[in-house]
Amino acid sequence: MGTIIMNAQRAKLKRVAIFLTGILTASISAMVHADWSIKGLGTLGGAYSEAFGINDSGQVVGWANTASGSRHAFITGPSGAGMTDLGTLGGSSSWAFGINDSGQVVGSSYLGNIFNQHAFITGPNGNGMTDLGTLGGISSGASGINDSGQVVGGSYTASWNSHAFITGPNGLGMTDLGTLGGGSSWALGINNSGQVVGSSYLAGNFTQDAFITGPNGIGMTDLGTLGGHNSMGVIDGAASGINDSGQVVGGAFTASGNFDAFITGPNGIGMTDLGTLGGDYSYASGINDSGEVVGAAATAAGEDHAFIFSHGEMTDLSSLAPVVAAGWTDISALSINNNGQIVGFGHHHGNHEAFLLSFTTAVPEPETYLMLLAGLGLIGYLARRRKEMVI
Repeated sequence: MGTIIMNAQRAKLKRVAIFLTGILTASISAMVHADWSIKGLGTLGGAYSEAFGINDSGQVVGWANTASGSRHAFITGPSGAGMTDLGTLGGSSSWAFGINDSGQVVGSSYLGNIFNQHAFITGPNGNGMTDLGTLGGISSGASGINDSGQVVGGSYTASWNSHAFITGPNGLGMTDLGTLGGGSSWALGINNSGQVVGSSYLAGNFTQDAFITGPNGIGMTDLGTLGGHNSMGVIDGAASGINDSGQVVGGAFTASGNFDAFITGPNGIGMTDLGTLGGDYSYASGINDSGEVVGAAATAAGEDHAFIFSHGEMTDLSSLAPVVAAGWTDISALSINNNGQIVGFGHHHGNHEAFLLSFTTAVPEPETYLMLLAGLGLIGYLARRRKEMVI
């Protein structure tokens, strides 16, 4: 008799457990449901703005038109809130391209005239603007910065060649990184160990290849290609990147003559073609520490669309329902932080505007919480009953 009762109780508990599994599955499904949101970052009083960099608190940097028509570097607050004019080094215009987690910003600014353009660094949260000088030439510009304040970019030398450079912490000093044998090079990104990436001409100045350095900018290694005749770490000034494991992104020619986005393994080892969105072109602009990549790619219709490459798949950001519904077109994705927030620029209701695109997790509905709590209570009951049965 006891055995029959015990078997009946176990059968009942099994049915309850199946029901409970359904409750928990529904709850978990609701909790992990996610969507995208996009917001325009505005301007500094003019008609245009573009965003190029973002840190892990969501502070965004780029440039925006002022009411007078000048282009000024800007920084926002966390999660893209507000826009602050960073000013210039004395000239009419400035541009910001990189930011670290303390809010130090780097870029370039005109001095007294348009013929002198120098790299700059700010203090934390964009406070103050310091001229970084040059490698002996007339102009320089900064593209990236790591959390210790090491800055990279390019500068003219006394011989009128443009060379990649790296600074010490907080922008102190400027060291020439040399080239891959050609006349010119430019540094585009840096990680927290000081590994630098960019592009350089090879001997003869006909072929331009992507490169990586060792920690603190030591040595320069050619990253090769995707089987084509050359590779580049820059397109129209867009920044390429490197994460803290040394994975590098950019673009390279394939054997078929297409120019495709690539990602490497740690420390720049190997080069994998990320493909396109159906067209014959793609380029990777930024990468975070999870290996998520953003950039631009051609569609089968020949249009340029922004993309994110994550978990082995390329997603068309330009075609996301929230992006389309909000009226954004022709968007370009330039940088991504470790929280998956993406910045760039596009057309929005007739304006050329910087944006912040975020991947957000939906909050569970109240009834979902109640179901989850009920399920947890039932788990406790089942555990107690099982113990009593054993006794």
